[in-house]
Order: sequence, then structure tokens, then C-alpha cells
Amino acid sequence: MKRYRVEPQEKVDLEKWGPADVSGVDGSQEKAERDSARWTRQLERLQEVLHAEHRHAILVVLQGMDAAGKDGTIRRVFEGVNPQGVRVVGFKQPTPLERDHDFLWRVHAVLPALGEMVIFNRSHYEDVLAARIHKLAPKKVIRHRFDEINEFERTLTDEGTTILKFFLHISSGEQIRRLRDRLTDPAKRWKFSGTDLAERRFWEKYQKAYEEVLERTSTSWAPWFVVPSNSKWYRDWVVSGTIVRALEGLGMHVPGLSDEARESLKGEPWAAAALRRQATEPR
Repeated sequence: MKRYRVEPQEKVDLEKWGPADVSGVDGSQEKAERDSARWTRQLERLQEVLHAEHRHAILVVLQGMDAAGKDGTIRRVFEGVNPQGVRVVGFKQPTPLERDHDFLWRVHAVLPALGEMVIFNRSHYEDVLAARIHKLAPKKVIRHRFDEINEFERTLTDEGTTILKFFLHISSGEQIRRLRDRLTDPAKRWKFSGTDLAERRFWEKYQKAYEEVLERTSTSWAPWFVVPSNSKWYRDWVVSGTIVRALEGLGMHVPGLSDEARESLKGEPWAAAALRRQATEPR
């Protein structure tokens, strides 16, 4: 997965990051789907450990053009995880109350707590993307926001949050095909919005804006991954594999009985055998 990670201060030209790339599995959809299914099962187990251990928090950020597959990624990669420990947060246009505060104010309230995984469907990056394209803030303000975002994310990681940011990269032609599918498929028609076409007119400007975002905010503590997303099965392979490896790297363990719980069970005959076994297990 390292090939898709944007290194700090790396110059990004999205035309050189092929959205149709499937080279990680030599083009084998069967292998990718087999790996993804295995990683989904692992993610389910790791998320349970994350919740039980209560020492880490996970923030997954999904960004991309309209129809890039943010909803599909959430549905497919995170199927099976315990909903008690996972939340999905979608970011729409700021409300009047949110606009009355600094641009990160609405983000603070929905961050993951220890033991929790939160998935951002769009995110605080809209304030340096849409805000730039539609001139919702002065250029000087937007430039300063990059530094604020980096410091904000640095603070989160210092406090125990692992941040994984995915830019779901599709081609202009693939976006048109997916928008057409939304119109022709009755089950998907509800997803089509007039703003999809309005935003598409700014395609080139958005590509440049994303390049700047990737260059300026992919850090060692909160990296960006450019995910080739023309093929949905390959997108799922990259995202699920990256998340599982990040979680495995935390070295998490299911905790045993606390001293308080063990003390409360003393004198309970039915618990004696279990307590003896635990006494011999490594802690």
C-alpha cells in the first residue's frame, strides 16, 4: 500500500496517479476481493480489540469528487464492524451556527473518543477545497488553514488518535459513467443531485485544489493515500488493507480482568477455576 501514500512535502501531479491502476494485485479482481474479504474479517476483530483496550482512537477521512465512492467504501469496507464502536459523520454545508465559529469548531464535537473509530464522509478539508473553489473565504485565510489543519491533526495524534486520510481518485470519464448510472438505475436515482453537475464544471480547479491539499497536509502523523478508485473492488482492497495494517501496528491486546473485577469475584465458587487460569496467563 505504500505506493499510494503521499510522502511529506512530496510534489503531487494527479495526472500521474492513475485512477485506473490495479497493479497491486496484477489486475486480479479475484485476488483483490479475496484479500478484502479477509481484511474485513480482521477489521471486525481489530475494532473489537480497539473498543475493549480503550487506549487508541481511529479517524478515517474519506475525500473525493462526487461519485468517487465514499458511501460505497463505508458500506463495503466496514461491513461487520460493531456499530457500538464505530460512527460515520457526514459533512454538509456549514449551518449558520457553525459559520459563526472557527472552521474546526464543528469537527471537535464529532472526533473519536478512545476505543472508538470514526469515519468522516467529507471533512474539515472542505474548508480548503469548496471554500477555495467558490471563494467562500479570502485566499490568505485559506492558506492559513493548511497550517491550522496540520497542527490540529498533530494534536490529535499526540493524544492517541491514529489518522488515515484517503483521497478516492477517479477519472472524469468514470465520474460521468457513475452519474449516468444514478439517473438510469431507479435504486440509485435518489442519490443524483443538481449540484453534482454544477460542481463537475469545476473539475480542473478541484484537481488543482486537491493537489495542494495532498502536498501541504500529508504528514508523517496524518498521511494521505491517493486511492485508484475507477475500479471499486481495487479501491476497497487499498483502503481495507491500509486500515488493517495501521491497526495491527498499534500492538493492541484484549485486556484481562481488572484488579477491581478480580477482587469482586473472590469467594465466588463458580468463578474460582477461571480466576486460577487467568492467574497463570501473561498480563
